[in-house]
Amino acid sequence: MRFCRVCSFLSCLIALPVWAQGEQPVGDRIRVLEERIQALEVQVRALQTSQNASSGPTSAPVARPAEVVVSIPSTAVGPGPSQETPASLPVYGGAASMTKVLNPDISVIGNFIGAVGSNPLNPLPALSLRESEFGFRAIIDPYARADFFLGVGEDNVEMEEGYITFPALPGGFSLRAGQMRASFGKTNPMHNHVLPWLDRPLVTFNLLGGEPDESDASISDAGFSVSRILPAPGGLFLEATAEVYRGESGSLFHSSRRSDVSAVGHLRAYHDLNESTNLEMGGSFARGHNDLGSDFVTQLFGMDAMLRWRPLRRAIYRSFVARTELFWSRREELAGAQRAHGFYASADYQFSRRWFAGARFDWSQRARDASRHDSGQSAVLTYWPSEFSQIRGQLRRTNHAEGVTVNELLFQFQYTIGAHGAHPF
Repeated sequence: MRFCRVCSFLSCLIALPVWAQGEQPVGDRIRVLEERIQALEVQVRALQTSQNASSGPTSAPVARPAEVVVSIPSTAVGPGPSQETPASLPVYGGAASMTKVLNPDISVIGNFIGAVGSNPLNPLPALSLRESEFGFRAIIDPYARADFFLGVGEDNVEMEEGYITFPALPGGFSLRAGQMRASFGKTNPMHNHVLPWLDRPLVTFNLLGGEPDESDASISDAGFSVSRILPAPGGLFLEATAEVYRGESGSLFHSSRRSDVSAVGHLRAYHDLNESTNLEMGGSFARGHNDLGSDFVTQLFGMDAMLRWRPLRRAIYRSFVARTELFWSRREELAGAQRAHGFYASADYQFSRRWFAGARFDWSQRARDASRHDSGQSAVLTYWPSEFSQIRGQLRRTNHAEGVTVNELLFQFQYTIGAHGAHPF
């Protein structure tokens, strides 16, 4: 009670001079107020020190009807020379966040897809809940974070990603280990629900492995990744990533023995052109053994570029993104090396707060037979009712190497439940 009376009295002492100087300039009043606060901090610190000294371990406990605890932030009052800081565990965000220490952030993303039109080569169901992603993310300790993503389809459940990240290793390195999407290009690391289109470009199926009737085709495997931000001049952001994987990735890489690992490298450069526009470019390389055996190697080279425009004053109403990726493949076979290449180019424009329109062009040879190629064009319209749901329609025309042209209308309803963290920029 004595401590509360002293605090009330000191507060009145601070307020009285300020009330009395109502006609003073604002700067003078602020200076007077700062001086009073500093004086109060000194007196409160001295009072706390005297109370700690009086309540030592030899003093008998005294029953009190109520206890008032005054907490002074460390940013406002630094520890004095005679003040001892008790050893205690750090608190990250207060009592509300302490409830999450043993409970990770959990999210579910539903992806409902429909298709209209005839596709004799790669037919899609008329209606299907094609993929649902379950995400579990948590901070393990101040030095590590864990992320798990399960892909649940209508007939199967698979581990899409599951890895631990050490973001602050000595030397400025960052380490990630587990089941991951490889850092090859810009589209490969993306989950399906963050793509700007309903499907993936043809080049990812033809050169990176996978079948066009699948929902995903990417370099994904168990391994570890090391990345570091490199020094660069002129405000350039430069990041290098090196990865080693087990060597099993769809129809692209196949490991016949333990030493048949695959390697992936990526160099990313980012620069702000002005306050509204930025440019990102990257180069990628991947190497691994293919399904013909340990003596046969497949190599991939890639280049990616992305231009973003978002005016600061109308950022929620207008934006534009243009992206492209080019891939080259060299696959060793019994008859000799097979070389193929492909690319896609797309543009997306936000013309209203919740509406986006886009287009994409695809062209790609096939990795196993470069004499055949596929091409396609798509027009996309997306509506976001909120950040937790999305409605999208895509008109797709595909010219297959078999001489078949397919016209389809795809539509998508996507929704998010729970806390799903942001993906890398």
